[in-house]
Amino acid sequence: MQKTIFISGVTAGFGAATARRFIAEGWRVVGTGRRAERLAELSGELGPDFHAARFDVRDEAAMLAAIEALPERFAALDVLVNNAGMALGTAPVPQTKLEDWKTTIETNVTAFVTLTHHLIPRLIARKGHVVNLSSIAATWPYPGGNVYGGTKAFVRQFSLGLRADLHGTGVRVTSIEPGLCESEFTLVRTGGSQEAYDALYKGAHAIQPEDIAETIHWVASQPPHVNVNAIEIMPVSQSWAPLRVHRDT
Repeated sequence: MQKTIFISGVTAGFGAATARRFIAEGWRVVGTGRRAERLAELSGELGPDFHAARFDVRDEAAMLAAIEALPERFAALDVLVNNAGMALGTAPVPQTKLEDWKTTIETNVTAFVTLTHHLIPRLIARKGHVVNLSSIAATWPYPGGNVYGGTKAFVRQFSLGLRADLHGTGVRVTSIEPGLCESEFTLVRTGGSQEAYDALYKGAHAIQPEDIAETIHWVASQPPHVNVNAIEIMPVSQSWAPLRVHRDT
């Protein structure tokens, strides 16, 4: 039986790589995004088993309309990948913009739980699987991480709570928590600075979106009685920094 996966934020990075990985395995894919041209390109590349749903995840009315308009062959969902997310800026708290914080929270928390809530009945009906993209920032703070880290800690904790509340339904829930990964995410975070992007990844051998896609596929391919609660994944080149000590001079 052909299965269907719903991936938010499919127009770049983890989302696009995950769509390609599952199409290659014979799945149907519903992919969401804001950019019509990127969705059109993916549709042309991936073929009839890919359904593009264009909306901003922060627009609940558009989200609901897209869900209700799913063609019948894409309407029954086996896996939801909550991938859409972002960060704005790397400044410490005193220099941050409140609007950037609010946008990050609206995307990473409010839109995330809204989409999950609307799709949970379909996933229960299929004894499906919710895969949430968190981050190592959920556990390991770093300067400039502030609100982004807080939102990803929410994703991680919500995943645990969701699993507890879905006890007995057969629905699986997994939190995937990547470290340094090379993707468009960093360009968005730095306001499109290619210089900052190049400096971050130079010589780092960072995780690639295809590595995360492979991880998602592995998690989703486990037998129905196996739940992978969480996976924290980092490149070998990345590890934990020393604790800092401020000293009066």
